[in-house]
Amino acid sequence: MAAAPPSSLRERKKRRTRQALIDTALELFTRRGFGGVTLDELCEEVEVSKRTFFRTFTSKEDVAMAPDQDLWRAFLEELETVDPGGRPLVELGRDALLAALERMDDEGWTRRLLLSRRLAERTPSMGAHGLQFCEATTLEALEILDRRFGLGAPGDLRPRLAVDMLIAAFRGAVAGWAAQADGAVGEAGVAGVADVARVAGVGVADVAGVAAVAGVADVARVAGVGLADVAGVAGVADRVEPPSRQDLAVRLRVEPPSRQDLAVRLRAAVAALPGSLALTTGPAADDESAVS
Repeated sequence: MAAAPPSSLRERKKRRTRQALIDTALELFTRRGFGGVTLDELCEEVEVSKRTFFRTFTSKEDVAMAPDQDLWRAFLEELETVDPGGRPLVELGRDALLAALERMDDEGWTRRLLLSRRLAERTPSMGAHGLQFCEATTLEALEILDRRFGLGAPGDLRPRLAVDMLIAAFRGAVAGWAAQADGAVGEAGVAGVADVARVAGVGVADVAGVAAVAGVADVARVAGVGLADVAGVAGVADRVEPPSRQDLAVRLRVEPPSRQDLAVRLRAAVAALPGSLALTTGPAADDESAVS
């Protein structure tokens, strides 16, 4: 069997290193807080130099937001080839974004996106980084639209507004998608950090930082029960003897929502855009808001 070309081997190694940096960064940041992990510690954990890190990422914020940024980079690539088909620009963008979402076929991508989102909610510097990336992505999308379809006449705000609306629809879809994960956690009946820590046989501090950010799947990972989820522990808290880790792993199953769930929400959010533009408000009557 012939050996793969050196360039192919190099690319595969680069991809593996990049993925290791993303996974390790999200794990460490979730467990210890974004500010609780230095770049030196991250590189040491992955066994790469800082020089190698900076060949791929510009900062801790950059690596922490990689799942979201990977999707939008794929969107720009899809925008280069998507068939216009005489559709409204927002619908064309929706289809390009859905195609990009289909390319996120790594089974761990949804989990990484959820972790990244939770971190961004608690980390102002990630929010600032996200705004910069969003603006750069918007400008690149507008350049593609102008080059391909001539949609860039001076003073015409419609292309910019269409892209902004698509981004707003995606954000709304992701918010609902993440809430779906939170709802699954709540329905599972997590008893509380102290009970989870006691049952798992780990320290409260090890669980507390994760429980508030990432959900039960990551609590289980910290607790050392693989990818099984620490949910439904309420029934365990009253036991005199904690169950085995195997028992815990078998009993508790909660998975993050899928790419397909996100795609459904994105379609619904884009479909709601015309209605939001037509929404008007009237004077309040009987202390109730009149909205038509």
